[in-house]
Amino acid sequence: MEAEERPSKLQKTEHEAGDSPVDVSISKVVQDPSNNDDKPKSDAKSEGCIQAAIGTAIGAALDQTQQPTLSKNQLKKLAKQRRWEDQRERRKEYRKEKLQKKRERSKALKAELQASGVALIPGVHVEGILPNKNKIRREARARAVNVPLTFIIDCNFDELMHDTELKSLSSQITRSYSDNAKAAYRASLVIASFHGKLKERFDTVLSKNHENWIGVKITQDDFAAAAESSQRRMHDIRHPNLNGAFAEKSESETLKEEGEVVYLTSDSPNTLTELKPYSTYIIGGIVDKNRHKGICYQRAMDKGMKTAKLPIGDYMQMASRFVLATNHVMEIMLKWLELKDWGKAFSQVMPKRKGGRLKSEMCTPASSEAGCDTHPGGGEY
Repeated sequence: MEAEERPSKLQKTEHEAGDSPVDVSISKVVQDPSNNDDKPKSDAKSEGCIQAAIGTAIGAALDQTQQPTLSKNQLKKLAKQRRWEDQRERRKEYRKEKLQKKRERSKALKAELQASGVALIPGVHVEGILPNKNKIRREARARAVNVPLTFIIDCNFDELMHDTELKSLSSQITRSYSDNAKAAYRASLVIASFHGKLKERFDTVLSKNHENWIGVKITQDDFAAAAESSQRRMHDIRHPNLNGAFAEKSESETLKEEGEVVYLTSDSPNTLTELKPYSTYIIGGIVDKNRHKGICYQRAMDKGMKTAKLPIGDYMQMASRFVLATNHVMEIMLKWLELKDWGKAFSQVMPKRKGGRLKSEMCTPASSEAGCDTHPGGGEY
């Protein structure tokens, strides 16, 4: 039969059941010695290069997937650590300078004591001869008098403050505790709505120092429940210390009944004229740069609670509307308990950088003859 008469072979498209698949992987070709015998050396070398390139690519891909990416906070911490290491020598020099200055102060103090005729005790540091400030502070706290009065800091504003503002509030609360602890006439202090981010900061960053505070009640209850509890506790006091601003008052059941609960807010139409024994005064624990104006007043109104503002406008001339920090409000009331004079209390507590001046100091004899009014009222903070 001629070639052109033969039928052409059909191309095989499927494997039959008995056929075994052919392994055509590169590794099979490289590792099969029978193939290497017949393959030229140049082809074997080429296949080896390909195999090496594939291995390198896979290794690089694995390294890239396994290597963790650093977040912004981690990068900041690394940068901070580098700065700390870079400033090691500078800190060492600073400590040396500080020690040298301390030695110079001790030398000058020694010369001053010798010149004044004070006998120096051998083996005793010259600073040990002087009164110990911590000892004086402890003795002053021991002499402090607890009066039947309660201050509550309402901390239920977590969702309205940024992290930096929460940090500022925690410092103000700590300062409030310190001011009350060392005050001549000490009130009971309650931290209400103590939870959320504020509590988390005290538990972590501040190392739970609040758990060592003495004479402070810290609760998750809101300000209304805390106020009700404080009023019950003060009514159960049998022999209260009515001293300081309360010295002229005599103990009676009527005096206890006159006790009240007041939420202090600059948006109140009422002005506080005096602090009353057996009363509870609530301070809004919020730092918001005046973004949420009137929120403390509204919360008090929702609870049907009495409100009042400190009489700053009656005694101080302010350049603008002034917002007091939480610890300033408390410190002013502690000073009033000691002095029973709002003007002196404001003068001693108000930050000088705010530019406030007592109206009594601004009133000259000439202006007095013209009818200078030192208590016009109506101010707010």
